[in-house]
Amino acid sequence: MRIRKGDTVQVLSGKQRGRRGQVMVVDPAAGTVIVDAANMVKRHTKARGATMQGGIIDKDMPLPASVVGIVCPACGRPSRTGVRYDEQGAKIRVCRRCGGDL
Repeated sequence: MRIRKGDTVQVLSGKQRGRRGQVMVVDPAAGTVIVDAANMVKRHTKARGATMQGGIIDKDMPLPASVVGIVCPACGRPSRTGVRYDEQGAKIRVCRRCGGDL
């Protein structure tokens, strides 16, 4: 999975299409990501003990990683990612549209 925590992504398909946000959580085993301010749902929760209040809360739900694209800082559009290696042999993610570093 080439999406990491802190990346700015845009949702490419589904009900949340067009929304941009930062990746908060990545789950490679499930192939999902949680994006800030995208795929919010309302959950009706019961009060648990004296500390947790009950009521209606907004909760971020996971999206499949295949429906989000990383937004390139150079060209400003969502794109796929590629990999190149620098002089020391470290991997660097690159934008497939413009070739800029991500």
